[in-house]
Amino acid sequence: MDRETLGIVAFPFLFLLLAFRVPIGLAMLLVGSAGTAMIAGWLPIFSQVKTSAWHLFSNYSLSVIPLFLLMGNLASRAGMSEALFKFASACLGHRKGGVAMAAVGACAGFGAICGSSLATAATMGKVALPELRRLGYSGSLSTGALAAGGTLGILIPPSVILIIYSILTEQNIAKMFLAALVPGILAALGYIVTIAIFVRLVPGSGRAQQRITMAGRMSYFRNIWHVLLIFTFMLSGIYLGWFTPTEGAAVGAAGTGLVAMFQKNFDLSALLDVIQSTAITSGMIFLVLLGAEFFNSFIALTQLPVLLASFVTEGGFSPLVVVAAILVLYLLLGCLMDSMAMILLTIPVFFPLIMTLEFGMSAEETAIWFGILTLIVVEVGLITPPVGLNVFIINKMAGDVKISDTFRGVLPFLFSDVLRVILLFSFPGISLFLIRLFP
Repeated sequence: MDRETLGIVAFPFLFLLLAFRVPIGLAMLLVGSAGTAMIAGWLPIFSQVKTSAWHLFSNYSLSVIPLFLLMGNLASRAGMSEALFKFASACLGHRKGGVAMAAVGACAGFGAICGSSLATAATMGKVALPELRRLGYSGSLSTGALAAGGTLGILIPPSVILIIYSILTEQNIAKMFLAALVPGILAALGYIVTIAIFVRLVPGSGRAQQRITMAGRMSYFRNIWHVLLIFTFMLSGIYLGWFTPTEGAAVGAAGTGLVAMFQKNFDLSALLDVIQSTAITSGMIFLVLLGAEFFNSFIALTQLPVLLASFVTEGGFSPLVVVAAILVLYLLLGCLMDSMAMILLTIPVFFPLIMTLEFGMSAEETAIWFGILTLIVVEVGLITPPVGLNVFIINKMAGDVKISDTFRGVLPFLFSDVLRVILLFSFPGISLFLIRLFP
């Protein structure tokens, strides 16, 4: 079997391992090692085992991942998610569907200090579902809004997936964060508009609660001002060059930890749980990255990215048609795989191809624009059937809502996502606006 065919055949074998619930990191490690051995023998594998782990894990940029995870875990255990939801609900709850809108707003706020979609969905589900149920919101709207709102965790910076994309493609993390800001805000606004339309088309699905006075809103604001201050100071410091993204993550984690120390429900056992949770999640992500290192080395040996680029170039395909086809493929993969697996498996193949095409932008702008589009479509995969991880998390937490009702509830939000992808695909300047404004 020639190396090109071997590279193509490797993907079905990898998917088969995933279907048998082999962890993605281990599956990529096994397939990558076996493929490399079939091409070059076992000696390169032994050499790679000796050098790859050290080369990968000594990368200074990777330290930003556990720091942002630590910040998100501290914020969750300190009750910041509940404070954000209560303030948003006080501001929007008097409108039809206002509490669901508040849940989306709180997801956006918590995502800004968490960086994980699944963590955002799970945390906000605990906080918002009981209140939505008490107010008589329909099960489909409640679970659909929270599942969709949870996806904001990987879109609004900081984002773990965005960090991994930046490391894989050797892009500036701060610029990727800046480029994701406007699309993230558009996503939150799109979800809020979707809820407003939903409650008018389906009467009784989301009633309004009593209006909260300004004094009442300010009392809730006093519980979240420090969250806003930490987020603003952290991102402003990164964008203004006061510190690197890794230093900014350390500043954010330290500030969040300081706030947590003064919360009544935060004690030594909570701190130990936070540290343990951060260590476990970081270890899982690092194992996946190590597996990707082996698999990507194998893919490079097969010359698949070069062959794909040659096929597209010789075929005369329009660059925009190529990007559109990749995005459609991501939507299909999102029905079967989680976001990190999609990024790690496909970026080493697709990114070199994208960088050979001409879009009328600089190489850096092309990489950033493609990264934002990829991130958004990967985010959509978290709520698409049959394997929408956010949908299953929220549905399980709700308990008494049918999974079919939850999937029906996310359909309007999927429509909003598709419109946003088309908008950002057609007008790259939306994603690149802040990058060009603050070069």
